[in-house]
Amino acid sequence: MTNATTVREAVVRFLRDTGMTTVFGNPGSTELRMFRDWPDDFTYVLGLQESVAVGMAAGHALGTRRAAFVSLHSAGGVGHALGAVFNAFRDRVPLVIVAGQQARSLIQLRPFLGADEPALFPRPYVKYARQPERAEDVPAVLAEAYRLAMTPPRGPAFVSVPEDDWDRPAEPVAPRTLYSEFTAAPAALAALAARLENCARPALVVGPGVADEDAQEPVRALAERIRAGVWISPLSGRSGFPEPHPLFQGFLPPVARQLAERLAPYDLVVALGAPLFTYHVADGGPPLAPGTELFHLDCDPAQAAWLPTGTSIVTTLRPALTQLLGLLREPHRAPPPPRPAPPPAGAAGHITPELVFDLLHTRLPRDRVLVEEAPSHRDTLHARVPIASSGGFLTTGSGALGWGLPLAVGRALADRRRVVCVVGDGSALYAVQALWTAARHTAPVTYVLLDNGGYAAVRALGRRIGVAPVPGTHIAGIDFPALAESLGCPAARAEHPGELPAALDHALDRGDDAGPFLLHLAMTDGADTLYEPWAR
Repeated sequence: MTNATTVREAVVRFLRDTGMTTVFGNPGSTELRMFRDWPDDFTYVLGLQESVAVGMAAGHALGTRRAAFVSLHSAGGVGHALGAVFNAFRDRVPLVIVAGQQARSLIQLRPFLGADEPALFPRPYVKYARQPERAEDVPAVLAEAYRLAMTPPRGPAFVSVPEDDWDRPAEPVAPRTLYSEFTAAPAALAALAARLENCARPALVVGPGVADEDAQEPVRALAERIRAGVWISPLSGRSGFPEPHPLFQGFLPPVARQLAERLAPYDLVVALGAPLFTYHVADGGPPLAPGTELFHLDCDPAQAAWLPTGTSIVTTLRPALTQLLGLLREPHRAPPPPRPAPPPAGAAGHITPELVFDLLHTRLPRDRVLVEEAPSHRDTLHARVPIASSGGFLTTGSGALGWGLPLAVGRALADRRRVVCVVGDGSALYAVQALWTAARHTAPVTYVLLDNGGYAAVRALGRRIGVAPVPGTHIAGIDFPALAESLGCPAARAEHPGELPAALDHALDRGDDAGPFLLHLAMTDGADTLYEPWAR
């Protein structure tokens, strides 16, 4: 028995075979045995809070297009991480999450740090959750979790491992080949092709699934073939269409009546990888205007089931779009006019988001990834910083704050290209510990922190529904540059418009080996613009 492979050795071999050699976590007592004889070819990325570890792992997974491995600590650590797990689930990020559990011999005694019903705790925001019945089952259960995490729709999978399992004997598990693309029936795609050829005014709505499945190029080809206007789905967590393209029309609002009005000019709408009806504000409006027909293509049968209207085709996107393009002829219709560009930012005595984003647009290299978590200014950023490259924009599609800072760290570590993260002061404080990890791993991230003194998006929404003032939405007295520097991240500040061009140049023009940098910008409360573009 002394020569038998242990659970730990079998798991390490599986992680190596699947490329999950970067481990994100925050260690605790019930994980210690997992770290015995830690392999030299593995990298442990420490997050100072568990949600930070999950956010960094998500950024790494999006950058590598592979599942990332996360180590969490029992019930308390899983609880800390659940907000980020929720984001990963809604944003279809493949994660393999392993949580420590107390020893099997103690579980019946409700021990200190033990997790009651650990497989139920992270649900419903994981695709799979299990604590193996036997120690020798751990490698096989982990392999199953990995395969489910990587199967469309991708997402997090969870395994709870009692701490005394790691030294028990177990057989190694070899990775299996997984072909995860599947295509709709030819008859369904032929019916859609016929409708596209016969309609008068088609539109495409591009969702985060397009970027997740790396389908931006066939979507562009489809839009050009049928001369359709292209919209981004409400509150999408990723980019899926080149925004400088003349067919691009803008971003749909997360309000039912306004969304239906935007799509009312079209007689046929095709939603691609998009949960089209993502609402943030209830107004009692209909999903679509009369006369607008919907087709919906997505790999998730559950999403197809809850859509309130339209025809759903359950399929992965790339093979379906390839077949669809082969069925379509060039139509005799004019393309829609391009959307107008916003006017340049006007002069002001203070720094405005319009000025920041105009200057950022001229300075942001095309191949850079932009991460955003500044809800007060998201619409302004979208209007003034068009994203051209696939995977060039990342944010949370579900709204749980504390995602942006660690997501940017993990994304930067994936390929060591500088990432730019635009973040609000309120959002930054949910996960400011990520700056410590960024500094320790020399992650090439430039943080542009827009400080408007609190949770301005909540204040703005309160004003619009007649709740003012909103308690607990003001934050004051935090020296963000000093805080960043105490965590090892160099920082600077700008308070006047004349300082901004040079400050942005200094923050952005840094080599990919220069590590993180934070630029703090003093803003007025610009959240009065929140929802304003939706209301037009």
